[in-house]
Amino acid sequence: MLRIDDISYSIQGRPLFEGASATIPEGHKVGLVGPNGAGKTTLFRLIRGELSLDGGEISLPSRARIGGVAQEAAGTATTVLETVLAEDKERAALLAESHTATDAHRIAEIQTRLADIDAWSAEARAASILDGLGFSTADQARPTSDFSGGWRMRVALAGVLFAQPDLLLLDEPTNYLDLEGALWLETYLARYPHTVIIISHDRDLLNRAVGHILHLEARKLTLYTGGYDDFARMRAERRALQAAEAKKQADRRAHLQSFVDRFGAKASKARQAQARVKMLAKMEPITAPEEAKFHRFGFPQPEELSPPIVAMEGTSVGYDGRPVLRKLTLRIDQDDRIALLGRNGQGKSTLSKLLAERLPAMEGKLTRSSKLRIGYFAQHQVDELDLAETPLDHIRRLRPNETPPRLRARLAGFGLMEAQAETKVGQLSGGQKARLSLLIATIDAPHLLILDEPTNHLDIESREALTEALNDYTGAVVLVSHDMHLLALVADRLWLVKDGAVAPYEGDLDDYRRFLLGGDEPRRVEEKPKAAPKRAARDEVLALRAEVRRAEERVEKLTAMLEKLDVKLADPALYNDPYEAKRWTSKRAEAVQAMARAEDLWMAALESLDVAERG
Repeated sequence: MLRIDDISYSIQGRPLFEGASATIPEGHKVGLVGPNGAGKTTLFRLIRGELSLDGGEISLPSRARIGGVAQEAAGTATTVLETVLAEDKERAALLAESHTATDAHRIAEIQTRLADIDAWSAEARAASILDGLGFSTADQARPTSDFSGGWRMRVALAGVLFAQPDLLLLDEPTNYLDLEGALWLETYLARYPHTVIIISHDRDLLNRAVGHILHLEARKLTLYTGGYDDFARMRAERRALQAAEAKKQADRRAHLQSFVDRFGAKASKARQAQARVKMLAKMEPITAPEEAKFHRFGFPQPEELSPPIVAMEGTSVGYDGRPVLRKLTLRIDQDDRIALLGRNGQGKSTLSKLLAERLPAMEGKLTRSSKLRIGYFAQHQVDELDLAETPLDHIRRLRPNETPPRLRARLAGFGLMEAQAETKVGQLSGGQKARLSLLIATIDAPHLLILDEPTNHLDIESREALTEALNDYTGAVVLVSHDMHLLALVADRLWLVKDGAVAPYEGDLDDYRRFLLGGDEPRRVEEKPKAAPKRAARDEVLALRAEVRRAEERVEKLTAMLEKLDVKLADPALYNDPYEAKRWTSKRAEAVQAMARAEDLWMAALESLDVAERG
């Protein structure tokens, strides 16, 4: 059992915890959530004993082992598999001693203990964990120095999972994983035999892998039962109740204070007034909860281009003359929302780079609209920002002729307010850097926006804002992400990248999840011998989408017209001229009738589009 009892801790005079308490029983799976900067990572360091409390106590069973991923595995000549095996310190020490021990009694003890900890299956267990995190059998035999920092983070994660500490502390474990690795980790943690606390902004992980949410807010800890969605609902109910109680108390205070102000000076009422003063003093203030600071993303909207904006016929792409993807026949239209699915190493990022003009086509035909603008966001681009410059410097370089207020407005549209605008990038949080990179990727209002793992370092509120912005965006979107929640809310087309090919995926994301976890062969859309009927169906859908947009624009124009007419008719001066009043009233009646017709046409167009897309 982990017991956090009345702890206090401050950093440079700023309190992070004040009288915070929580009890987490053995075996519980807990998601630790809270605003950025609230102290979640600091709490992990306090639990590990790396920092000293100002007050209170954190206690665990005396021999409990605490584990976490503090940093990536070192790049050495040791193989990936051997690096992971070495993380079980007891097993490694016993095996080393077994080669030198001479005392028969000690040899027997060593062998018994090795059997108790299941040491002989260790290699198979370690290999299984590495496979789940994306390392093939060949990769496991390679030295860790062969891998990039992100992959070495996976090695470090595999090591701590293999060691199976009694208390497992994981800080954003999916940031360096792809979708397949994230789903595997979700399942693994749900079955983990000991206590787990996870800091994560991955909503699906917090719904599926944990049974409790530990919320850090206002320097206190509150433990909720259930996953993230249950927590969000209970917290909303609690906030509503707290706000109502605060209002009731404020009304009661105002009533008491009014009595004191009116009668405090009157001798006949002095005793009652004094009693009410005492009541006011005894009232424990109930503070209404502050609304979460929530910033929408302000994506600029592109003009409409004729479809398709990208088309491929027999296209191949790869590196150093060797194709990774072959004979691609695909098209992208401006209203497409495409999620790229596929296991690690199959070519999702390669396709993204081809679309983003980071890689040339090796053969075949690839055509793009002559006016096409492309925005590209990849995880590594966050690391390529100039750490010595400010966000304002970055944007000024892209828009040298814009005024400082306009540049600051652009930054504010991505949640980078005045304080962050002139802070050096090296001092910004990971989420703030990601927001800056998203601003750079979208600043030219691209017709095609390619996002490769855009949610890393973004908190849950920012991910929701990104989802909203992408759904409002009028350009095409191609997504690679381990965030199933984002994919489910944004993507309306799924492409499977597998065995050097890219094809539409027949199932939905739940089907794909089952495939990844169960190993069934993924379903692809069967290619028809003749492509003409499919193209005709596709053209029909495009025409219907255009009809829906036109109908929606008509409703928006009529809504604006009615608002102006209502303002006109609300002016008393209009009725000084009965003829003018009658004319404007007739105009409004015509507009109301036109609105009814427009809404009917809009609904009919939406229904036709729905039938066409499903059929």
